[in-house]
Amino acid sequence: MPVSVVVDRNALMRTAAERIASLAVEAIERRGRFDWVLSGGSTPAQLYALLAGPEWARRFDWARVAFFFGDERCVPPDDPQSNYRMARTSLLEPLGVSGEQVHRMRGELGAQAAAEDYRAELQRCPGPGPGGLPVFDLILLGLGGDGHTASLFPGTAALDERSVWVSESHPAGLVPRVTLTFPVLDAARRVLFLVSGSDKARAVREVLHGKRASLPAARVRQQAGDAEWLLDAAAASELGSVT
Repeated sequence: MPVSVVVDRNALMRTAAERIASLAVEAIERRGRFDWVLSGGSTPAQLYALLAGPEWARRFDWARVAFFFGDERCVPPDDPQSNYRMARTSLLEPLGVSGEQVHRMRGELGAQAAAEDYRAELQRCPGPGPGGLPVFDLILLGLGGDGHTASLFPGTAALDERSVWVSESHPAGLVPRVTLTFPVLDAARRVLFLVSGSDKARAVREVLHGKRASLPAARVRQQAGDAEWLLDAAAASELGSVT
């Protein structure tokens, strides 16, 4: 799978912004729109703020972008833990994105109802792929220290979903969540992992070198092997020690 390592977090943000802008331009030229699944977390928050700045806001037509979410906590949309709130304040509001462009997970409904609600939302757009699956132009993902990605946590029932596109997730000791499932992640045109920091180095090593192939992040695009990884030097610091 493609892996790119850059010197630090700031370089990582610029590299990711360039990659996303390139994919957006290509999708808009080919299909008239760019369907992008956003990720939560502090690393994407910095990326979103960069993309909403004057340099990047002019790179393509943001009015042709549809925004979706890979996962969400079961909290109100104005809660500090909400992925939607983070994306709204760092990206959507600064860009003046209209409400019609944003397809958020309504975590405040509770895990089961929110998952059902988002399944219905995805029935309307985009796609379809094999079996009617939604096909996104880009799914942006992060990586947890335990190997989780989106809200696909080790030991949760969501890992085994093959028939539903959106599942509730109940990681131990954490707020219940809603997440896209592996079939949707695998159907995307592009999957991009964005990982920063030495606290992720061990998980990066275990995922990319196959030492723990059962980790959720290692199972994304497992058959195709074409998920793209962007890492800063800190996140990649344990890769060279593995042969």
